[in-house]
Amino acid sequence: MLCALLTLSACKKDFLNVEPTDRIATSAIETDTSVFEAYVTNRYIGTRLQDKEADGSDPGFGRGFEYSMMSSFTDESVYNNDDFTWLIQRGQLAPENLGSAGIFWARSYRGIREINYALSVLTKIEMSAGHKQMIDGELKFIRAMRYQDLIRNYGRVVLMGDKVTNLTDDLQNPSLFTRATLKEGIDYVVAQLNEAAAELPLNNSGTWMLGRATKGAALALKSRLLLYAASPLYNTGSWADAASAAQQVISLNKYGIYTGGYRELFLTNETNEAIFERLFTKNANHVHLEIANGPNGYGGWAGNAPMQNLVNDYEMANGKAITDPTSGFDANNPYANRDPRFAATILYNGATYRERAIETFIPGGKDSKDGIDNWNTTKTGYYLKKFMNDAYPLQNPWGNAGFQPWIYFRYAEILLNFAEAANEAYGPDVVPSGSTFSARQAVNLVRARPSVSMPALATGSTQVQMRDAVRYERRVELAFEEHRFYDVRRWKIAEVTENKPAAGVIITKTATGFSYTPKIALDGRKFETKHYWLPIPRTEIQASNGQLEQNPGY
Repeated sequence: MLCALLTLSACKKDFLNVEPTDRIATSAIETDTSVFEAYVTNRYIGTRLQDKEADGSDPGFGRGFEYSMMSSFTDESVYNNDDFTWLIQRGQLAPENLGSAGIFWARSYRGIREINYALSVLTKIEMSAGHKQMIDGELKFIRAMRYQDLIRNYGRVVLMGDKVTNLTDDLQNPSLFTRATLKEGIDYVVAQLNEAAAELPLNNSGTWMLGRATKGAALALKSRLLLYAASPLYNTGSWADAASAAQQVISLNKYGIYTGGYRELFLTNETNEAIFERLFTKNANHVHLEIANGPNGYGGWAGNAPMQNLVNDYEMANGKAITDPTSGFDANNPYANRDPRFAATILYNGATYRERAIETFIPGGKDSKDGIDNWNTTKTGYYLKKFMNDAYPLQNPWGNAGFQPWIYFRYAEILLNFAEAANEAYGPDVVPSGSTFSARQAVNLVRARPSVSMPALATGSTQVQMRDAVRYERRVELAFEEHRFYDVRRWKIAEVTENKPAAGVIITKTATGFSYTPKIALDGRKFETKHYWLPIPRTEIQASNGQLEQNPGY
């Protein structure tokens, strides 16, 4: 039998030379425009590299729409079931173990190579000049998004240009591992975004372009990166340039503050506030946010449980901090009369949710450790409400939930980018040349959202007071949207915020109401100077034969 098989193999030289059926052939991408465009579309998502990263749909940029959100790397929340987030909270990051933050390097460089390959094909494929130009801008934008994930996590990065690396290349070539300076990295990406913005349309056209890059998206990313560049951690750019970049988005006169409700903003596709978002297809499996983050009394898993640290930072509805003796804060009724964004973001004891009020109190609270599924009880005393769609099923949601958009850039962020940069460059009440308003006025536009209606910031603030006001707005307006992790680092305040204990609350029902006892929701929170940047994974250092320089302290 063996002899017969060997004879057959010799006669049939192509016996094992079969075309794989589980992937698209390179030749099809390079010759078929429809296949090529499908390839381009799929560059908006990346490969799932870690367990529990996503559920049924591959991840996009950052960690958006994944079980353990980036909020649980920060003082916003504790991830109830760990999922490799606690080591980040506890300052145990190491090149050998980055926990849930371990995917940015590999996914980003894989994405950059894929984009470079697509750009090389674009020069040869048959396509109208106008359409080819738009695709060129789109690819440069996606590549810039991947570089953003590298720069804001690791600082200095390796710039690949348009090179398409192959296994036949000299993979020990030092140029593949030489890290650029922070300024060189940001300058390169900003230049790419300027080119992309010039080639991309102002508006998406028809279903083909829904959720894809536009001129506004490229300028929004530029605004964010230049804000980072001017910040203390980076210290490579100017606040004036950052203000000007934000003004470029504002001057498009395309975007505005959504008036349909702060909570509803995150449940609605294609609002006037969304600049760039990921849209999800019905009848496909996605991360089921409601069961992943819902209260245990409803069969939820608690997920990203908001910390008391965040709860305490929400102002009263009159605009005063709860620590202000004149604010009207009542420690026996702590959730009343707070900034409306609090109730839209966090589920607290007594909050109305679905068919009843939340019960995190003991004894006997349905959403406490005395309730059903007590292993999924919140560690902090709170549950996440932002992003949750009550119209979707919480129990048995598989394939019937997770369709809300994930917003990467929105107009409120741009206004706050402008406010921060303009305040640092010119002060609170100066309207910069070519701008529409002052830093204070930009913040007030965010606070005046109809469903929020927080008091306007008064004139006469100092630059320091306005800085604190902008940081407050980013804290509550952008909560859970993957900003806090980067904000506290670029401001260089993480050694304060990330070394505070992860606080929660024990609520006890009494004969006359409730009593509130502070607790530690997760012990051992720790942040060191080296944690301002992530370590480059040890496997990447080894693959470079030691040529890739590690970040300091690791």
